[in-house]
Amino acid sequence: MKYIQKCIAAALAAGLAFNAGARIVEDDNGTKVDVPDQINRVVVTNILPLASAVTVFLNDGSKVVGMHPASYSAAKTGLLGKLYPDVLKADTSFMKGAVLNVEALVALRPDVVLVNAPDKKTLETVRNAGLTAFGISPTKWHYDVIVTHSEWMKSLSELWPDQKGKGDLIDERSKAIAKLVADRTAKIPESERQKVLFLFRYDSRQIVTSGRSFFGQYWCDAVGAKNVAEGLTADNANAIISMEQIYSWNPDIVFITNFTAAQPGDLYTNAIAGQDWSDVKAVKDQRVYKMPLGIYRSYTPSADTPLTLLWMAKKVYPKLFEDIDLTKEVKAWYKDVFGVTLSDADVEGMFNPTVRGSSGATVETRAK
Repeated sequence: MKYIQKCIAAALAAGLAFNAGARIVEDDNGTKVDVPDQINRVVVTNILPLASAVTVFLNDGSKVVGMHPASYSAAKTGLLGKLYPDVLKADTSFMKGAVLNVEALVALRPDVVLVNAPDKKTLETVRNAGLTAFGISPTKWHYDVIVTHSEWMKSLSELWPDQKGKGDLIDERSKAIAKLVADRTAKIPESERQKVLFLFRYDSRQIVTSGRSFFGQYWCDAVGAKNVAEGLTADNANAIISMEQIYSWNPDIVFITNFTAAQPGDLYTNAIAGQDWSDVKAVKDQRVYKMPLGIYRSYTPSADTPLTLLWMAKKVYPKLFEDIDLTKEVKAWYKDVFGVTLSDADVEGMFNPTVRGSSGATVETRAK
């Protein structure tokens, strides 16, 4: 208790104005939250995609004054920092993994702190420090990427009611591309649907995939593929598997997220001792792919969702989507949404991300 009181005292000394409930909005936990009329300083804790989502929604990187280091590495390595350089001024020292430094957070003088909604412990810690915490959920909409992003935009519209944002444009395009992909893959016989394995995290300690309750299931369903781990009930990033399971599944394709440093070459060369991928079909056929990193890590909902759908559809069923020019699609999308013209190098970097894009994202980020 004394520690929390010291944090509040430090905040008052720094000139932090605790809001008296200028407006009441409801977060994703159904909690009524008092927020100020004007929100100019936002800290994003452990709901990692939201630093990108807020920046895109506001079309302004300066209001995100703090973000998790894992969000920062994606912003710096991907396109967010290029499009919105101010976002790279955000502080990251207030949080490491799932550990929140309350004094450092208070020192940032946030108007609102965005927190992963299921993480009740972190929400309580933030509120006990006298700060306004708003829970945003990555799980409430059953990992449907398009719906989840749409709901995030609704929440941001509640926080910034005078800001139009880009949510409608992203939602409309995502749905249009999803329909195009669904229409083209609808008649594929069940026996010919490609078997996909997601490597959410992969290193010498553990192999984590996506079961039915994570975003990998959505991507497989959306492109007409089979998630080999669909039978796993472990929620979120808790589906730890073994090489023996992978051998039994024998996936046609492996997608590696940017929440891990692993690259396709690590599987092709059996870089991790004791893990032999040589007889796995995806490796024998050279069909292991690192997921794109554009405005954020494309495994989760983002402004890049329409592009991710096209990219994945082309990787899973190349003949069905051979007419799609991804470079052209990416440049057109970024021109429409952000008003910028990407170079060929920008697009190349998006589809061939480096290991730096996973920095800070390979550890647990929710308080236990």
